[in-house]
Amino acid sequence: MVLGMSVAAFTNLHVALSLIGIAMGLLMALGMVRKRLWPGVTAVFLVTTVLTSLTGFLFPFKGITPGIVFGILSLIALAIAIGARYGGHLAGRWRGAWVLSAMLALYLNFFVFLVQLFDKVPELRAMGSQQKEGLFAAAQLATLVAFILWTVRAFRRFKVVVPEAAKTV
Repeated sequence: MVLGMSVAAFTNLHVALSLIGIAMGLLMALGMVRKRLWPGVTAVFLVTTVLTSLTGFLFPFKGITPGIVFGILSLIALAIAIGARYGGHLAGRWRGAWVLSAMLALYLNFFVFLVQLFDKVPELRAMGSQQKEGLFAAAQLATLVAFILWTVRAFRRFKVVVPEAAKTV
């Protein structure tokens, strides 16, 4: 039992939070390259991604794993992103801090998503269950390159001026 739920139910909750975070993060990142700030999408991304990392720590502890390290890195990136968005209001250097930290948090969540796909989907598991095979490495490399390019583009393009009303959100 975890938080009064069966491990299976808790796992489903964790996965649902992760998938919502990824979907909202992809929309948020699309907004960045289109020079748009979507406050609702951004808030849902941040909340669900924080909850994804936090719930990940509640699974039975089996020592320091890559998942725990990714969770810690994600929470650090998310703390910076939240501070940049809501504390710094994306002004000055906070804009760059926002783009880099939000995209890093999204990438880390997506990286774990791909790892889980190769672990849980039988067809992918057969091709990359040890996470050292060519297809797995190619998927991770393609994801890394795509996120680097997307982040660079967002960093260059995202210059949104946040209206005064949105600064209090």
